[in-house]
Amino acid sequence: MHINKFLLLFILSLFFSCNSKAQKQSKKIEESFKVSKTEAEWKAQLTDTEFYVLRKAGTERRFSSPFNKNYDDGIYVCKACNTPLFKSEHKFDSGSGWPSFDREIEGNVAFSTDYDLGYARTEEHCATCGGHLGHVFNDGPRETTGKRHCINGVALKFIPKED
Repeated sequence: MHINKFLLLFILSLFFSCNSKAQKQSKKIEESFKVSKTEAEWKAQLTDTEFYVLRKAGTERRFSSPFNKNYDDGIYVCKACNTPLFKSEHKFDSGSGWPSFDREIEGNVAFSTDYDLGYARTEEHCATCGGHLGHVFNDGPRETTGKRHCINGVALKFIPKED
C-alpha cells in the first residue's frame, strides 16, 4: 500500500515538474528577431547540418569543425545572418572538441536556459536571427572571464582580418 502511494506521488511530481520540449518551442516561437525567415527559407539557405544546428538546436560532432584549430586573426560571424559574434583574440583551445571563446561580442549573443539533458544549461543564440550557437559554461580560463562559450563551428563563418 505504501509503495503504491509513493509511486503515485513520484509520477505526479514528474508530471508537474517537467519542462517539455513543446513548452520550450512555443516560447521560442513567440520571440521575434530582426532577421526572421520561414522554415522553408532557412532550409533553402543552409546546408542540412547548418539547419539542424542553427534552427533545431542540434550539435555537431566533436572535433569535426575546422574552426576548432583555427588560430588566424579575424572575426567569427553567424552563418545564418552574418552578425559578428566572437573575436579570434578571445578564442582558446578548451580540448572539448568545439571552438571555444572566453567572451562574446556584447549585445550580439542572446542567452536562454536549456533543460534538454535534464538539468539547466545556458544556451546561446544569435541575437539577430535566433540561430542556436551552443552553450556557455563556467569552466573557462580563470585569468580572463572564467567562461567557456562552447560553440558549434557549423553555426559560424570566419572572416579573416585584413592586413
